[in-house]
Amino acid sequence: MFNSGQNDVTNVVIQVENLSKRYSKLVAVKGVDFAVRRGEIFGLIGPDGAGKTTTFHILAGVMAASTGNIQILGKSPRDARLSIGYLTQQFSLYLDLSIDENLRYSAGLRQLPAKQFWQRRQKYLQLMSLDKFGDRLARRLSGGMKQKLALCCALISQPEILLLDESTTGVDPVSRREFWDVLAAVAAEGVTVVVATPYLDEAERCDRIALMYEGEIQQIDTLSQLRESLGLQRLEVRTNNIEAAEEALHEATNNKQTSIVDVQTFGDRLDVLVKNAVIASTAVQTIFSQQQLQLDSIQTVDTTLENVFVNHLRVAGKDPEFISFPRTKKRTGDWRIANLSPIAISANKLRKVFGDFQAVKGVDIEVHYGEIYGLLGANGAGKTTTVKILCGLLEPTSGKISLAGQSKNLRSHGVRQRIGYMSQKFTLYDDLTIIQNLEFYCGVYSVPTRLQRSKIDWVLATCGLVGKANMLTGKLPGGWKQRVAFGAAVMHEPEILFLDEPTSGVDPLARRQFWRLINEFARSGTAVLVTTHYLEEAEQCNRMGFMVAGEIVAQGSPSEIKASQPGQLLEIVIDKTQNAANLLKTELAAWRVSIFGDRLHVVSDRPDFDIPHIRSIFQMDGINLHSLRLIPFSLEDSFIRIVQHAQQNEK
Repeated sequence: MFNSGQNDVTNVVIQVENLSKRYSKLVAVKGVDFAVRRGEIFGLIGPDGAGKTTTFHILAGVMAASTGNIQILGKSPRDARLSIGYLTQQFSLYLDLSIDENLRYSAGLRQLPAKQFWQRRQKYLQLMSLDKFGDRLARRLSGGMKQKLALCCALISQPEILLLDESTTGVDPVSRREFWDVLAAVAAEGVTVVVATPYLDEAERCDRIALMYEGEIQQIDTLSQLRESLGLQRLEVRTNNIEAAEEALHEATNNKQTSIVDVQTFGDRLDVLVKNAVIASTAVQTIFSQQQLQLDSIQTVDTTLENVFVNHLRVAGKDPEFISFPRTKKRTGDWRIANLSPIAISANKLRKVFGDFQAVKGVDIEVHYGEIYGLLGANGAGKTTTVKILCGLLEPTSGKISLAGQSKNLRSHGVRQRIGYMSQKFTLYDDLTIIQNLEFYCGVYSVPTRLQRSKIDWVLATCGLVGKANMLTGKLPGGWKQRVAFGAAVMHEPEILFLDEPTSGVDPLARRQFWRLINEFARSGTAVLVTTHYLEEAEQCNRMGFMVAGEIVAQGSPSEIKASQPGQLLEIVIDKTQNAANLLKTELAAWRVSIFGDRLHVVSDRPDFDIPHIRSIFQMDGINLHSLRLIPFSLEDSFIRIVQHAQQNEK
């Protein structure tokens, strides 16, 4: 693993000085400076439009800089291209070719001799767990398998530099963790990895991280140093009345009555950023007492990279304004007054069979008005099929469904007018302008003509597209497309909202805005069912279900699911991180061990036995153990564990 010494200039393989790129009047990159060392995983993090992809194009030698000095392995990027592997944002495989054919094509471009090709094919396909699928067409691979094959294609020439531009977008948590374990392995062999990702929990696995915004790098450091530079602490506050508690804490923050800096709502808790945890804890308890609110628990936990990133932009005055939805209908939550059922979505023993394949196997789901329910699972688990059945796009093979109190004629115009749906794939028309798309959806959902202008203006304002309404939708970056699609799905104020991976590829700031809007709709009584691969984001859900192979194997609130995990999660900081991980994987199941930057996460069912055993293993192998501590299960760790156990039981 790379040497983190800040003065180690002899090992620098990428040197960027005063890099700028201008497109006519737009300056996309503004005087950027950074250096990357051999064997380092370097993260370039920022929102859509920050200049990350432009920087990657220049580093890869496919675009010239306007000004600046860029050295890759002591050469210009164009001259170093044979030493660079590059995965772009867009999918770069040939879907009608098999795994082996894609690899042969990539090897042919680099004029790789046949003997070397077969040696490397075996090495990398085994590393990616793809060695048994060489003759499978790329189009028949899951999203995670496609991305791992794309990485194989980039590695087949054994490049010294690997550039990955948001290469795990849309990839499920299991495949994403496997992908990052592979990156750690190739970095340990001396490959330098520069990666951009919209997932900030994923970026925490990088050795160093650069925060980029509006074409400039704001800060570069390790995760621990970035957390320390934040100068803030995080409290997790749990209560039975999150909405009232959030309002009370925001009021105290706005009136500068406490050391509270920021309050963010999650599904069953509030995250409160504070200057001093002890003082703020007392202040929170006082506020709850004054407001007669129940305080279930309050605890100090580590800050996250998202905390660092969002706070940095807020201090710079670049946190986008939140604009509430211009609601015209009564709250859907008034079902109590109308003496209606609180259940908005109900599925009982839902099944869907395609030929010989059971995609959905006896699924039971209930979602109440005013609730956000997350449906989580690996690629191919059956999530999208389930959502399509529930919103009437697919007929179930068997089972009962109820929507908004209706169990018959679920495809009728009346029922569909009460539903909003945002699909996994972008559902607007690329060859229409933004305004034309929004006007079309107003018509489809029968939004009254007198209200259409205010609804459309709200979508444009909330998406940051004021003045750009006549732009072709197909020219929008992926994150902006998702925002417009969300706006189109909610303009008619649906009682039930289906969101299938709505924030895939959306940057951290926009994602935060997304969830503020989703929470606003839920608090107005809308029932929300959402699928997502981003498990930090899934914490926003009130309840969730984990799907494996067409079945729901666990349900509950985020806290309930994490607390239900047996055993302990160990965080281990050691020298030789990759060697230590490889060593532990010979003693434990591979899924139990994962690399997170300069440390390991290890899932232990028997901590009393495993901890001394791990210490002795490291001691015998000469690996220095700096720290070993118990940490709470994250939702991702819980998900990986539940999926692995479900798959083992299925066997």
